[in-house]
Amino acid sequence: MLIPFTALLSGLVFGLGLILSGMTDPAKVLSFLDVTGLWDPSLMFVMLGAISIGFFAFRAAKRRGRTLLSTPVHLPGTRTIDLRLILGSLLFGMGWGLVGICPGPGLVLAASGHTGGIVFVVAMLLGMFIFDRLEKHRQSDSNVNYRQPGNIERK
Repeated sequence: MLIPFTALLSGLVFGLGLILSGMTDPAKVLSFLDVTGLWDPSLMFVMLGAISIGFFAFRAAKRRGRTLLSTPVHLPGTRTIDLRLILGSLLFGMGWGLVGICPGPGLVLAASGHTGGIVFVVAMLLGMFIFDRLEKHRQSDSNVNYRQPGNIERK
């Protein structure tokens, strides 16, 4: 019971931080991204603070191997930069630049009843569903190709 409560509390604190920092205001985010127009650098300090805290927190988590509630720490296993990562990053950046919303603030906006946030979250879930289907199709294709008679290693 402690883990779900802690997760809920962490999410609420994170959401409150997004609201207080202005990350849930698409206009503020877009003005931060508009470096050739009326650039608002205030979110840069939010990001630098988050990166600084995250840097030390991830180092400590990696050393400990377990969370403060004694559950295993799950960190990414690969550091490979490949085409899929680059394309996904570009797609994420383009979406963020077009609407000024990314997943965390989108969830906060949707929960508050903001129409743009609801549309964003629905589109995000649809994108996740499409990705899941394409990924399953890609994996099943690679399994089929792997099992073809010409691909079987002869001993």
